[in-house]
Amino acid sequence: MRINEHIQTALDFLAKSDRYFADGDRLQGSEKLWGAAAHAITAVAQLRGWPYAGPDDLNRAVKRLADDLDDEMLFLQFNVADTFRVNAEYGFMEDFQLEGDRQDVRLFIERGLSLPEMPPNGDAGR
Repeated sequence: MRINEHIQTALDFLAKSDRYFADGDRLQGSEKLWGAAAHAITAVAQLRGWPYAGPDDLNRAVKRLADDLDDEMLFLQFNVADTFRVNAEYGFMEDFQLEGDRQDVRLFIERGLSLPEMPPNGDAGR
């Protein structure tokens, strides 16, 4: 996938996540929210020439981005996103966690996709 495809997938998954949660499907909502975060950081890593082939690469990319931007909150928010990955399988998160933590993941995605060097949504040249 190209950068713009990861960006679009992140946005699509974020919207689908909202719909699943609104419909009461916490497992699918969690899975799509995790997917949105993973695609967002994949787009950033790909743009910056960082490895992005698997979970370890994504964790390192988030840490590098947090260090580059001097914003440790990005790393913490990505760890929250990873909790949704596990929740998609085991369904352990309580309603209050889902509601509050979803906002942290949304902020992570929005921050990653709004970096100045990111291509505009739909830029097929990347």
